[in-house]
Amino acid sequence: MARNNNQQQQSDSESAYFVHPSEGPNFVVVSPKFNGSNYLTWSRSMQRALGGKNKLSFINGTLPVPDIDDLNRNAWERCNHLVHSWLINSVSDSIAQTIVFHDNAFEVWEDLKERFSKVDRIHIARLRSSLNTLRQGTKSVLDYFIEMKALWEELYSHRPLPNCHCPFQCKCDAVKVPKTYRVEDQIIQFLTGLNEQFSVVKTQVLLMDPLPSWNKVFSLVIQEESNNASIPAMVTLDDSSISINAYDEESLKGVVKVLTINPLPDIALSGTKTTTQLIFVIKSMDSSM
Repeated sequence: MARNNNQQQQSDSESAYFVHPSEGPNFVVVSPKFNGSNYLTWSRSMQRALGGKNKLSFINGTLPVPDIDDLNRNAWERCNHLVHSWLINSVSDSIAQTIVFHDNAFEVWEDLKERFSKVDRIHIARLRSSLNTLRQGTKSVLDYFIEMKALWEELYSHRPLPNCHCPFQCKCDAVKVPKTYRVEDQIIQFLTGLNEQFSVVKTQVLLMDPLPSWNKVFSLVIQEESNNASIPAMVTLDDSSISINAYDEESLKGVVKVLTINPLPDIALSGTKTTTQLIFVIKSMDSSM
C-alpha cells in the first residue's frame, strides 16, 4: 500500500515529486544569469521558475528531507539533483564553482542568500540619483518609460512596501495609502521627465483629482506623442522670406526649383486675404551639384 502511494505521488502532477519526462538538468535556466550583483532580480525570477515546476519547496525548506529508508527518498533525491542543476545553470561560471559541492538545493539557496542578499545602501543611493536625473531627451516615450520602470523595480526590490501578516489583517486605509502615494510619486516623476512638447498633457493630468491610473496616463502621453509626430513642422514666414512676383523665373532655371501655389484664399498676409502666388525657392537637386 505504501509503495502504491509513493508511485501515485510521483505520477501526480500536483506533487512536488512529479517530474515530466522532458525535464532534465538543463531544462530551467533563468536569464540573465546571476552574476553577483543582480541577486534580488535573479532570485525572484528563479522562484517563479521553480514555482511553475512545483519545486519551490526544495529551496524554501518547507519540504523536509525524507529519512534514508523512506519510500519517497529516491524521488526526493532525483528532484533535489534536478533543482540543484537548475540553480547551477542559472548562475555565472565563477559562482557555480562555489555551489557545486553542496549536498542539496536548499543549502545552495541559503548560501547564495546569505552571501548576496545584504542591503547595499550605496547602490540604493545610486538608483535614486539615476531616477532623479532621468529625462526623456531624445528617447521615445516608450523607451523613456521602460528605462524608468526598470530603475523603479530594482529600487523597490530593496525597499518593498510592508505587508500585514497579522491573523486578522487590518482593512483600513492605512495599508492602502502608502501604495497610492507610491503610484502617484511614480506618475509625477514620469511626467516631470518628459520633454516640453508634453507640457499641456502634463498639466492636464496633474490637475486631475484623483490622478488617473498608470495605464491611462501612459495612454494620454502616447496619444500626444502620436499627435505631435503627425503634425508637420511649421515654417515661419516673414516679410523677408516671402516674395510675391519678385523673382524672374526664367533667370532661376537650372539653379532653383520654383513651386507656385495659386490661389491661396485662406492665407492672410499683413491682415489682408490674398490670392497672389507664393514662390518657394528650393535648392536644385540637379546632379551637377
